[in-house]
Amino acid sequence: MTWDALLPLVVFAFVTSITPGPNNLMLMASGANFGFWRTIPHMLGIGLGFVVLLILIGAGLARVFDAYPAAYVLLKVLAVAYLLYLAWRIASAAAPSADAAAARPLTLLQAALFQWANPKAWSMALTAVTVYAPSQSLGALIVVALVFGAINVPSVSAWALLGQELRRLLTRPRRLRAFNVTMAVLLVASLYPIVIR
Repeated sequence: MTWDALLPLVVFAFVTSITPGPNNLMLMASGANFGFWRTIPHMLGIGLGFVVLLILIGAGLARVFDAYPAAYVLLKVLAVAYLLYLAWRIASAAAPSADAAAARPLTLLQAALFQWANPKAWSMALTAVTVYAPSQSLGALIVVALVFGAINVPSVSAWALLGQELRRLLTRPRRLRAFNVTMAVLLVASLYPIVIR
């Protein structure tokens, strides 16, 4: 990768990491429901899971989908079903109560594994590898992965922080319920571009 391609890569990584998508909407809901500090493993899992996904796609996983298009369709169907399940869980989340300690945000491993079901993450990784590491050399993949790793976690953290700040407005169960339902609806709406392709 040349130095003149680095700035466009940084911009691409920032724009795709900071814009709304399943990860960011779930982080905002988690920040509102659990606070920023309890959401840190979720944030780190997103960064780690995405970097692993990106490297494996660059290492040849994308060729599997070229050879077996049905595998890509199956992945998309499973991803949409899982996101609908997560949207239902967000919408039906109860307001904090005496048993709030039992509720918990996604763990690092759950968030990392979620990247494999996240259509936006797949789209970002495929585009990043195709455009910024077309040779798919190990060096180019490492540069792309490092750039995304450095930009992704701070970007997604902003959404969890926004959710935590919204928490002050969501002190009544009815408001929190309305927020959770809104986040669930937005999560489902974020699937529209994936479903129509």
